[in-house]
Amino acid sequence: MSADMSDVKRTKHGRPVHHWRRDLVELAALFTAVAVADAVANLIGHGPDGPALLGVSAVALLATAGFHTWWARRHNHAPPTADDPDARPPASTESPAEATTLWRMRTTVRDEPGSLAALCTMLAHAKVDILSLQAHPLAEGTVDEFLLRAPEPLSAAEISRGVSNAGGSGTWIERADAHDLVDAPTRILGLATRTALDAAELPLALRQLLGRCTIRSVPAPARAGSGQRAEKPTDGAPVEGALDGTVLRLQAPEGEVITVERPYLPFTPTEFARARALVELDTRLGPRMPRSQDVLTLAEGNSITVRRADTSDVDAAKAMHDRCSQRTLGMRYHGPVRDADRYLNHLLSPRFGRTLAVQTASGRVVGIGHLLWDGDETEIALLVEDDWQRRGIGTELLGRLVTMAVEAGCDSVYAVTQASNTGMVAAMRGLGLPLDYQIEEGTLVITARLDATPVSSRLPYDKARQTDADFYQQEAGHRR
Repeated sequence: MSADMSDVKRTKHGRPVHHWRRDLVELAALFTAVAVADAVANLIGHGPDGPALLGVSAVALLATAGFHTWWARRHNHAPPTADDPDARPPASTESPAEATTLWRMRTTVRDEPGSLAALCTMLAHAKVDILSLQAHPLAEGTVDEFLLRAPEPLSAAEISRGVSNAGGSGTWIERADAHDLVDAPTRILGLATRTALDAAELPLALRQLLGRCTIRSVPAPARAGSGQRAEKPTDGAPVEGALDGTVLRLQAPEGEVITVERPYLPFTPTEFARARALVELDTRLGPRMPRSQDVLTLAEGNSITVRRADTSDVDAAKAMHDRCSQRTLGMRYHGPVRDADRYLNHLLSPRFGRTLAVQTASGRVVGIGHLLWDGDETEIALLVEDDWQRRGIGTELLGRLVTMAVEAGCDSVYAVTQASNTGMVAAMRGLGLPLDYQIEEGTLVITARLDATPVSSRLPYDKARQTDADFYQQEAGHRR
């Protein structure tokens, strides 16, 4: 930068700028040097050994100049020339960029000045780069959560051992991926947006917010006078929620209790506050669902509509059950069907998963597909009315549900059916994903791993949908 600035000072409008003061100084120096040289030459030249001394002095000056040039080039004190082999830069001794690994680490440090500095110094000595840091204050000490980039040869055990030596305790560490590079405020805002647009996103948002955990919903107790005796849920929670070590209990809008359990790491008050804020947002917004639908044409020419469904479709689902044969219902529910009101309210609730419904041009529901959040696993279930089977409806539903599972970040999905249900087996095989089969006493469990090539249905379920923002804007206009 200094060289560029000097060039700017020496030029103006593309021409050199002459400074008369500098010229006068140079002329004065030149005249002074000439006068001094003439005086020395007259003094030495008129002596008996004058010419010899002048010759020796000239040789000494030449030798000194030559030695200075050689020394400067050897030690890089002078700019090298293009044809000077010694002036070429030495070969780089630095090793090529080493492969690195991303880690998420959480440890507790003493609430004392210098505790975090000692930990960071240890990581620096191990050539571990700190990409992000979050602090979770506790009554005693502070839980620090790091996103680290470490050399690949450095194992998790070595990092944990170094952290322990630097004063960290209760250290937990696991592999991270590129999604963790998003800073915490941005990630939380994104989860809040997803929750605001779709009530079915709340369990997924909690799982992504809190890491690997098991989420379960305990139904609300039955109300007195509804024909059923009132019962209390086994895991109660106050309205404001409860934090108990590795378990969070949060009360959802419909009265059920959402239990979040993480056995390997206690929750912090900060995480509890974030989770409670998401649940409160869901409560304030009330029931909502993207009004997306696709109109498809079957091979025989009939048109059907595939759309999201919720508890408002319970009556239509019950009517479809009444039209299904006992064999079809047995394939779906693995036994006699009782209390349809109770389990259909559960299956169609956005709190427990996502549901797609297939209806005819007349509005009759002839097929239902469920994507159910089962703790830390995901189940897929299908039911198609007898008269509409073997027309590709089940395959279409299955492809769309698997696409939704991929978008939700699920690692796998499983389907439970009867071993004689060849249609379900064929549909699962048609996904083109790695499958695992388990059979016991006629019950078949098929698990599809989603870490292979992402699946998309032939006509994605959101292909023709209007944006959620447009939908909610229209809803707000209708309310006005």
